[in-house]
Amino acid sequence: MDRLRAMELFLSISQTQNFSETARRFGISATAVSRMITDIENDLKVKLLLRSTRQVALTESGQEYARQLEGILWQINELQSNITAISAAPEGLLRVHSRMMFGLGVLPPLVASFRKLYPGIHIELSLTEALVDLRRNQIDIDFRISPPVEAGVKRRMLFLSDRYLVASPAYLAGKKNLQQPEDILTHDCLAYQLPGFDYRWRFKTQEDTVEISFKPRHVSNNGVALLELARMGEGLVLLDDYTVHNDIREGRLTRLLPDYRISNKSFEEGMFATILDTPIIPAKIRLFMDFVAENVAGTERRFSVSGK
Repeated sequence: MDRLRAMELFLSISQTQNFSETARRFGISATAVSRMITDIENDLKVKLLLRSTRQVALTESGQEYARQLEGILWQINELQSNITAISAAPEGLLRVHSRMMFGLGVLPPLVASFRKLYPGIHIELSLTEALVDLRRNQIDIDFRISPPVEAGVKRRMLFLSDRYLVASPAYLAGKKNLQQPEDILTHDCLAYQLPGFDYRWRFKTQEDTVEISFKPRHVSNNGVALLELARMGEGLVLLDDYTVHNDIREGRLTRLLPDYRISNKSFEEGMFATILDTPIIPAKIRLFMDFVAENVAGTERRFSVSGK
């Protein structure tokens, strides 16, 4: 018995309640349909259909079998489509959302390289600092710095990152070196805008964590603006490592207090690729996630991407 074909035939009968209509759909005889349904019932040792000369009705077991078959056959068809799409040329629109600094500093060269591999996939890249609802906003992949908390999504952690405290050499010229967290109170500080009016940075060593509250010189809800202000010599700023790596390497910024891990929120942030929790991941989503992970996962690779 062709079990998959028999399942498809039974699901069709559950929908049409007609052997002849199902036979026409599949291009076989009604007798062949009836024989395959009988084989399923014998195999399961349960009655699925109540047949008469005029109508076909599902038993309680038949109704449950049809309900579960609908999901199973959908997954099989979706799997087949995805495998076919991979062996052919994957194509279609891929909607990607990202936090601003990762989207500006890391994703563009990856998008360009990905296009050369899969020219049929067109990426729509949106950058905001806001949280997005994947289903409501029709986003395929969301790159977040914190793990998702809502139901119905799944995540892939790409890396855990650090935040670096940096300033320009011009700003630091003639000023006393920072040796401990409290020294930031003698400096101009640039802060990322968070809810509330209490600005503080957390400094962590293996032994202890210290929180220092300060009054910022400038505040912005945009990391690009804070980065540019720091380059212009306006003060100290705390930004993600991949955001300032290039500037540190090329001497535009200097890292301060490198013996401390520093954060304005959590020490467990990084980058998480977030997608809807569906039985099968569409090929275009899986391919782009795998490609990004291959280039940025771990501790160092994201720096080489952002340095291109």
